[in-house]
Amino acid sequence: MTTALWIILAAIALYMIIMLAIGFKSAQKNKSSSDFFLGGRKLGPFVTAMSAEASDMSGWLLMGLPAVAMMGGLAEASWTAIGLAIGTYINWLIVAKRLRVYSSKIDAFTLPDFFAKRFGDSKHILTTVAALFIIIFFIPYTASGFAACGKLFSTLFGIDYMVAMIVSAAVIILYCTFGGFLAVSTTDFIQSIVMTIALFVVLGFTEGITNGFGTVFSNVSQLDGFMDLFRGYDVASGTAGSYGALPVVSTLAWGLGYFGMPHILLRFMAIEDENKLKTSRRVASIWVVFSMGIAITIGVVGYSLMQQGILPVYENASAAETIIVDIAKYLSKFGWIPAFTGGIILAGILASTMSTADSQLLAAASSISQNLVQETFKVKLSQKKSMVLARGSVIIISIIAVFLARDPSSSVFRIVSFAWAGFGAAFGPVILCALFWKRTNKIGAIAGMISGGAMVFFWKFVIRSAFAGSVLDIYELLPAFILGLVVTIVVSLVTKAPDESITAEFEAVKKQLKAK
Repeated sequence: MTTALWIILAAIALYMIIMLAIGFKSAQKNKSSSDFFLGGRKLGPFVTAMSAEASDMSGWLLMGLPAVAMMGGLAEASWTAIGLAIGTYINWLIVAKRLRVYSSKIDAFTLPDFFAKRFGDSKHILTTVAALFIIIFFIPYTASGFAACGKLFSTLFGIDYMVAMIVSAAVIILYCTFGGFLAVSTTDFIQSIVMTIALFVVLGFTEGITNGFGTVFSNVSQLDGFMDLFRGYDVASGTAGSYGALPVVSTLAWGLGYFGMPHILLRFMAIEDENKLKTSRRVASIWVVFSMGIAITIGVVGYSLMQQGILPVYENASAAETIIVDIAKYLSKFGWIPAFTGGIILAGILASTMSTADSQLLAAASSISQNLVQETFKVKLSQKKSMVLARGSVIIISIIAVFLARDPSSSVFRIVSFAWAGFGAAFGPVILCALFWKRTNKIGAIAGMISGGAMVFFWKFVIRSAFAGSVLDIYELLPAFILGLVVTIVVSLVTKAPDESITAEFEAVKKQLKAK
């Protein structure tokens, strides 16, 4: 390797060592499975906000989103970002505080645990269904994170993709296994800072080498539809498209996913003081808007860099997901300081990926060790054995995710979009009904969860495949979310009302919220 690549590697290695140190330090604070999975509800407002959003954005922010903007213009990328920004704000505004108060009152520290206790599910049917959906959707989601890490190191250093992916996964597994939720949240907070620095560095660098953004926008304005929010442009084929009202609504539906994201909802449950959530909401909303805006701008600038020969000619959006990696490699040619800066940029990509993968691992592990083994199958374990099971679950899930991530050609953006739809449709309607509608019952929640999750598969692999290019070719989250919500409401209304103790608990939470 060249000297520049060694410097980049040193910057990345330093970052990884810091993450591992946090994991081992946090391990000392884990005395129970509750500590391991929810950190004892001790998160501060800034850590809550930034760890939630860092775990949300994943490698999609620094790899998937710029690639979509670069190869398809502003339409899809911008409407996706707008939908996510709106969803972020509304989720923090209406769900965060209510979920924190409710989950604390019924002593729930995982999402399936919350569903079971909220609806009085003593047989743990809801627990089982929710845990299975978390495992089904989080394992490929985690695999996409591992794949992003593998792409990064393979592209940068020319090493075997599998080796790069496994080494990256091993670091994530280590600090997640030892440190649990506190380690994950603390590292996510740091990773959000690194991601922000990387975005600004890339933006500043690209502005300099393209002779200013005026030149950039002059180049892309020549592409018919590239800068049009209602058209779009396929750079690979050189043709303009059409982005009408239905695709806009479909893409905006990304924002609905926030209501069902387990790794984000857990942050709401973990904050030390629900009254500090207002601060968290402001921090999170501002960061999301700025970070996605910069990522899209980098994608637009990337087209000019490709025309100048600074970046390779990408065949499609999946190939273009290495855009920031290639920019960092180019930067490393100009001395050790630019090379170290390139290392920071790449650490930012690594951070965005790791911050999501670790949160997903933890949520999936809690579903196995806590919700399935101890609650559904009623296996009684001591605190020590419970911790061993929790950590073992992280390792088992990681091995499966590594196996699924073995294909380097998979698209990070596409995998994330499918898993995002799955969680949003399976959990989103049920969370909203559980928090805001007293009449929701256990049967309605189970029916809504299953119908929403199943519709994601049906719409994605049956409807969209059969009717590609038609009005039915819309993002699967929208129809699946609507179905899940309708089924939850209808089934709850036609079946027996919840027990009086359940509704009394709902009213008690409502009064507690009004009193604050």
